[in-house]
Amino acid sequence: MPWIILILAGLFECSFTFCLGKANIASGRAQVLWYVVFAIFYVLSMIFLAKAVKTIPIGTAYPIWTGIGAVGTVLIGILVFREPATFWRLFFIFTLIASVVGLKVVH
Repeated sequence: MPWIILILAGLFECSFTFCLGKANIASGRAQVLWYVVFAIFYVLSMIFLAKAVKTIPIGTAYPIWTGIGAVGTVLIGILVFREPATFWRLFFIFTLIASVVGLKVVH
């Protein structure tokens, strides 16, 4: 269960970065709404991370949480915000994924 909570924390991190990206291109009420949702997802991410580190060592949980957020944010950038998907960018994302999986395996 702590691993599921940690994965959810990482997904909430992706969600709050998505909201930040949307807030940056919005204006008026829409921008305020994106910032409010950003804050909600940010708080949820921290709550879930705090809950996960009660069982999973912080030295394992934090890099995995960050890795999920980083990979998810890059994928959101490519798929939603039309950022470039260059060979090297994808190569390093795959190495990051391998590192996150490696941390889980050696835990």
